[in-house]
Amino acid sequence: MPSLVSVEEIRAAAGRLSGVAVRTPLLPFPGARPRLLIKAESLQLTGSFKLRGAYAAISALPRPARERGVVAHSSGNHAQAVAYAAALLGVPATVVVPHNAPAIKVAPARRLGARIVTTEPTLAARVAATQELISQHGYTLIPPFDDRAVIAGQGTIGLEIAADCPGADLIVVPVSGGGLISGVAAAITALCPGAKVIGVEPELAADARDSLRQGRQVAWPAGNTQRTIADALRVEQVGAVPLQHILRHVDDVVTVTEDEIRETVRRLAVEAHLVAEPGGAVAVAACLLRERDLPPAEARVAILSGGNIDPRLLAEILVERPALDPHKLGELCAPHSPTPRPEFCCSSPPPASSTSLVPAACCCSCSP
Repeated sequence: MPSLVSVEEIRAAAGRLSGVAVRTPLLPFPGARPRLLIKAESLQLTGSFKLRGAYAAISALPRPARERGVVAHSSGNHAQAVAYAAALLGVPATVVVPHNAPAIKVAPARRLGARIVTTEPTLAARVAATQELISQHGYTLIPPFDDRAVIAGQGTIGLEIAADCPGADLIVVPVSGGGLISGVAAAITALCPGAKVIGVEPELAADARDSLRQGRQVAWPAGNTQRTIADALRVEQVGAVPLQHILRHVDDVVTVTEDEIRETVRRLAVEAHLVAEPGGAVAVAACLLRERDLPPAEARVAILSGGNIDPRLLAEILVERPALDPHKLGELCAPHSPTPRPEFCCSSPPPASSTSLVPAACCCSCSP
């Protein structure tokens, strides 16, 4: 088995990301007990965590590879991140996306100068189209998740959580191909060894859950995964490299329903004032609505991995039914002090050495 990504590799990726990636804040979810902090990667440049891995990988390429150009396949967020990172580095980029990828994710990649190639909405179709482009043009592949450099880049989120909230004892992470949870878990295991790391998937795309339990890659039919509203999580099979990290570092993978995903997108908007795409909201959904499936914890962190949602879908979700139960409406109208709750006050700013373009103020003191 190949060696796993180390915390030293993640720190090296953080160095390459310095001045590029935003150090996203940890924001308290109002009223959640046990306390719940949201790592708001929806506020990252390009609207998702994917910029971290894309830039870390492209910036590590030798000059000849950069000059030939890069190619990526993606359900949308990785495409946008690769286009953005490539534009910053002056590297030609081509991205392969499913024909049903949300326009809000694909249009920015095109505006950034990337060439867009569309395929059928399956991982196999995207991989085949990507390999053909590599054969024709000599491009370097920037994988969405099955790559050490990409995993190291995503792991910088774990570095930030460990620095800003060292007392966190439960980290909850969305899972698609597994790159995000692999990097985060590698960092958390090294820096917060007492914390548990839990992955979350839609019930309609639970390949990582099955892979963890069976100890091998388990593929789900595209006909199943394409049904979930969480377009960012429609991968049929977790990556081989991520699976090795999941088997070593991740404590469990749980699932949430489609209704729970929609309800959480709505609650994040109304109660926490955060825009989340469905795939980005699943970790928060597990914390709010599936607490029985999670280990007990005093200080929970859920990664909100992206906010690139079609405005029409967001509007539809917001008006489906009241976002709060009627008996809670009085809480919204009740007078309150502008002073932060003591358990969320910041005792010190984030370390100056952390990855940051715009340092976000720490909103919590997580030490027990």
